[in-house]
Amino acid sequence: MRGIFVALIFGFVAGVAQAGPAPVVLLPVTGAIGPASADFVIRGLKRAEKQGAQLVVLQMDTPGGLDTSMRQIIKGILGSPVPVAAFVAPGGARAASAGTYILYAAHIAAMAPGTNLGAATPVQIGGPPGGPPERPRDKEAGDKADKDEKGARGRDSVPMDAMSKKMTHDAAAYIRGLAQMRGRNAEWAERAVREAVSLSAKEALELNVIEYIADDAAHLLRQLEGKKLAVLGEERKLETTGARVEQINPDWRTELLGFITDPNIAYILLLIGIYGLFFEFSNPGYVLPGVAGAICLLLALFAFQLMPVSYAGLALIVLGIAFMVAELFFPAFGSLGVGGVIAFVIGSVMLIDTEVPGYAIAWPVIGAVAATSALFLFFVVGAALKARRRPVVSGREQMIGAVGEVLEGSAGEGLARVQGEIWTVKSATPLTAGQRVRVTAIDGLTLTVSPEEH
Repeated sequence: MRGIFVALIFGFVAGVAQAGPAPVVLLPVTGAIGPASADFVIRGLKRAEKQGAQLVVLQMDTPGGLDTSMRQIIKGILGSPVPVAAFVAPGGARAASAGTYILYAAHIAAMAPGTNLGAATPVQIGGPPGGPPERPRDKEAGDKADKDEKGARGRDSVPMDAMSKKMTHDAAAYIRGLAQMRGRNAEWAERAVREAVSLSAKEALELNVIEYIADDAAHLLRQLEGKKLAVLGEERKLETTGARVEQINPDWRTELLGFITDPNIAYILLLIGIYGLFFEFSNPGYVLPGVAGAICLLLALFAFQLMPVSYAGLALIVLGIAFMVAELFFPAFGSLGVGGVIAFVIGSVMLIDTEVPGYAIAWPVIGAVAATSALFLFFVVGAALKARRRPVVSGREQMIGAVGEVLEGSAGEGLARVQGEIWTVKSATPLTAGQRVRVTAIDGLTLTVSPEEH
């Protein structure tokens, strides 16, 4: 009995020793911040909570992204019961624009040597176009402008319009609130928004923008051993030495969402959907074009509702396609077609209403699609015009002017061979066998002819 009790004690101790500290979840976030990355991070935070992880490390390398997706990620971080460390890595990576906001929202901020962050000025998304936020002037230019009685600005200064001011003030207040929540440098955060400044890792550490500089995730975890954090009102102590690191890579769902929310892919899916449905409606019964078109169109609409889409641009694309299709049914000597191509190109340029890096339809894609549509249009229109000029080769109209030979003739009537067939013919003049005649009119099955002049 004593041996069994000792064995149980040793087994329990061995189990506890084997269990070790709670795991750490590593989520790599690369590329532009968009719907796919937001979905990936939020699901990763929930998975870390279910697994009982003690820390989530967001390893970032991003040029920025969409405001809506960035705010979804930040809401997920602020509401997560698992603390989050934002780590800009590896060397050469950056956390620009939206990445800076996410770093400020995280419980722990760290960077690898050779990385940078900042340039968090919001770009124009929707609304009337306006100039960019006012760029900072150097001291001499500023003093000179201040002394000018007209209040002229420096050469490199561009005044902001009302919409840009609202966006900038809102973004500055947002990142300042995050900085105050985490006890980081709020003044530099506001400068990153208003003046688009950036920092290296060493400068960020000196200015209290981040807490740690680490070569990699393992180096960061060694520095975090024993650190205490306040998470949702509770204090947590990290035990990262020897903790198992589980890296969660994007799964098929994230890859699919990232694929269809690429503006170029969504744009192509939209066109395939429209052309597929048009072909199906024009030629009922083929089924495949209609099925493929409907699927592509639904995927495109799903992607566009996650992105800042200009409905005016979308309407111009549809209008352009409608004009090009109308040219095929109502030949207007190219006027409808040319107008359709112009509307199509303008709509394609306007379709994605943002200047965020990575969220614009590439000019080569627009040019290739527009050129293909234009070539197809002009080929069809050219073929139609050529057909209109071609002489008639069959039918009733083709008989007028045809030449035949009289087989039997009499006083104004007889039989004649015309285009290999024997017809009853009549003429104002007598007809003789072997005489060549030309058809001048048709009345039922009787041809009116006149002698062929030599």
